[in-house]
Amino acid sequence: MPLATDGLSPNAQIEAYQTYEVIDDLVLPEEFEYRTIASWGEAIGNSRFGYNNDYLSFIESGENEGYLTINFEYISGGVWMQTYTSVLGKSLPLAEVAAQLKKQPIDAFSLPQNNPLKAKIQQICQEALIDQGLGVITLKRDEKGNWVRQPGTIDRRVTGISGLTDGRYLKATGPAAAVFRKTQGEGYLDKLGDRIIGTFANCAGGTTPWGTVLSGEENFQAQVPEAVYRDGTSSSPSQLPFYIDNEEVSGQGNVFGLAGNKYGWIVEIDPANPNDYGTKHTGLGRYRHEAVGVRVETGKPIAFYSGCDRRSGHLYKFVSRQSVTNPTDKANSQLLADGTLYAAKFNADGTGSWLPLAPSTPVNPDSPSNTFGNVLLLPPAENNRYLKAEADKQIQDFKQKYKTLGDIYTGTPEERQGAILIDAHYAANAIGATCTARPEDTEIAPDGSLYIAFTSGLPDKEEGGPDKRIFKSPQGDAAYEYGWVMRLVETENDPAATTFSWEMVATGGEPSAGGGGFANPDNLLLDAKGNVWMVTDMSTGKMNAAVPSRVDDKGEAINRSKFSGVFGNNSMWFLPQDGDGKAYLFATGPMECEMTGPFFSQDGKTLFLAIQHPGEANGTCQNGAKETREFAMLTPTGEAFQQQRTCPVGSNWPSGEANAAPKPSVVAIYRKDRGTIV
Repeated sequence: MPLATDGLSPNAQIEAYQTYEVIDDLVLPEEFEYRTIASWGEAIGNSRFGYNNDYLSFIESGENEGYLTINFEYISGGVWMQTYTSVLGKSLPLAEVAAQLKKQPIDAFSLPQNNPLKAKIQQICQEALIDQGLGVITLKRDEKGNWVRQPGTIDRRVTGISGLTDGRYLKATGPAAAVFRKTQGEGYLDKLGDRIIGTFANCAGGTTPWGTVLSGEENFQAQVPEAVYRDGTSSSPSQLPFYIDNEEVSGQGNVFGLAGNKYGWIVEIDPANPNDYGTKHTGLGRYRHEAVGVRVETGKPIAFYSGCDRRSGHLYKFVSRQSVTNPTDKANSQLLADGTLYAAKFNADGTGSWLPLAPSTPVNPDSPSNTFGNVLLLPPAENNRYLKAEADKQIQDFKQKYKTLGDIYTGTPEERQGAILIDAHYAANAIGATCTARPEDTEIAPDGSLYIAFTSGLPDKEEGGPDKRIFKSPQGDAAYEYGWVMRLVETENDPAATTFSWEMVATGGEPSAGGGGFANPDNLLLDAKGNVWMVTDMSTGKMNAAVPSRVDDKGEAINRSKFSGVFGNNSMWFLPQDGDGKAYLFATGPMECEMTGPFFSQDGKTLFLAIQHPGEANGTCQNGAKETREFAMLTPTGEAFQQQRTCPVGSNWPSGEANAAPKPSVVAIYRKDRGTIV
C-alpha cells in the first residue's frame, strides 16, 4: 500500500500503485541480500530441522563461529501433509487414517495397545511432534563473510517426544514440580514425576546474558488439554482426542498420554552443553507464552517478562527472590526456581501495577463489561471448562465464594502455589489482571524500558477480549484488529517495582486511519542503537484477501477490521529510536508466510530471520499459478483508488523452482558490501 515514507505525492502514489505484482520471495532493499542457512528436513544430529522455525538466538562461541538455537513452533497441517513425502522421502498413513476417522475425533489414548489404528496414529503424531521443539546448529563464517553450517557434536534436537523412548526427559524446577510429583490427585497423573516428555508449540523466546536460551511454549492447547483441576493435576488426555483431515492434525499428545499441565512453560537450554535437553522453569507460569524479555542487572533481582498470546491474554513478570551477582554466571539459572510471578493491571491514565499470583492475593475479577467481547473465564475448571462470566452479578457471586487465590486452589503450600502457576491465565483473571490484545513479544531496551507488541484487539466469543479502556483504535471507538506497540517503564526503573507507567508508541493500521502502515505487530528486536525492528503476524487467510469495495451492497461502510487484505504479505519494519513516529518498510515475505525471530550478530553485520509456513493456505504453487484480485485502496491522505494485484497461488520458496515444495527456513540477511546493517 502507499506509505507516507515512500517519497511520492498522492497523485504519484495512485499512478504507481494501480497495479502491483506480489513476489513469492523475501524482498529486501536493493543494497541487501539473503542466504538460506537451513530448511525443514535437513539433518541435525540424529534428527532433522523441524517445521515452522520461530525464535532464533545466535550465541557466538568464538571469532567467526557460534551456536544458532531455533524454535520449531507447530506443523501447518495441510501443507505439511502435502509435502511430507517429497521433502523427507518417506510416507505416512495420512489418507488412510483420515478416511477411517471420517472427520470425527478419536480418543486414541484409550484404544488398546495392540490396536492397528492406534499404531498408525502414533506414527503420524510421532513425526508431527519431531517437527516441533528446539534445535541447535553450529555456524561458521566463511571467507566471503557468510554464515554457513558446520555440523558438529553440539548439534542436536529436542523434540515434542524427547524422553518418550530415548530417556532424554526434560527437567522441571519451581513450585509446579511438586504437583508433578504427586502420586494421587483429582485429575490425570502420567506417573513420570517431575520428568517431562518433550517440548512443543515453541514460539518466541529470549537469550540470557549467561549464554542460555529461553523458549516459550505457546499454543500447547492444540495438542494437550489446557484445563486443570483445583490441585493443578491435568485433565485426562481423553479430553482432547486426536483429529485429522486434509488441513489439520491436532491432539497429537493424546495417543501418547501426555499430561497437559507439563506444557505451556518457559524452557531453558544451554546450546553449548550437548547434554542439555532443556529445563522447564515453572516459577515463570504456565500459559500461552509468546516471548521472554530478559532483564538482568548486577545487584538486582532478575526480571523476566512474557505475554500470553490469546485474545484476553495477560502480560506477566517474574522476579527472582535473590539478586544477581554476576550477569554472565551460568549459576543464574538457579535463580529461576524461586521468585514471584506477577500479572499486569493497566490503568487508563497511563499507570499500572503488578499483581502477585500467590495464595494470599485477593480475588477481585474485573467486570466483563469493561472488555470487548464481554466475557471473562474464571477458575476452577469443572468438567474441563471454566466459568464463563458475562454479567456483573456472576463476578459478585464469585467474590463471595472465594476471597483469595488460596481459596480456589488446593494442596500443601508448595502444591497450592504450583497449582496457581499451572493455571496462571485463569488465576490472573480471578485477581483482576487486565485482559489485553494478544501480547506477542516483550523486549528490553538498552535503558531498561520494556517494549510489548500487542498483535490484535479483536475479541473471541469464548475467551473474551482486551480492556476497552486501554486498547483503543485511533478513533477511540470499536475493537481494533491491527495492533499496537507499547513502551512500559518500571517505577524508578527498578526491575522489582510493583508499579509502572505505559504509553502506546506505535499503532497498526492504514495511514489514512491513523495507523503506521503495518498490521498485527509480532516479534520485536532492538538493535544496539535502540531502534525497533518489527515483524508482522497477519493471519494466513487474511493476507492478500480481496477488498473490492469499502461499502457493502447497501452502500454502508464496512468495518475497518475487514480490510487486512490491503496490507499484502507479512512484512518487516524499522522504527527509528529518534521518535519521528514513522515506521519504515524493510522487507516483505514469501507467499502465505510469517517472518519470525529476528536476531543480530554481535557485529551488527548479519540479521538472522526465520521464515515459517510459506504456502500455508494453498501449499505448493503449481505451474506458476497466479490470481489477479481487486483492492479498494487509500493513499495516506485518504484519496481512494482501485488496485489490481497479481498474487501467486501457494509458494515454491525457498528454492523458487517450478512446483518445488515450500519449506520453512532460516536465512541470514546482509548488506551486499557486508557492512554493518545499522
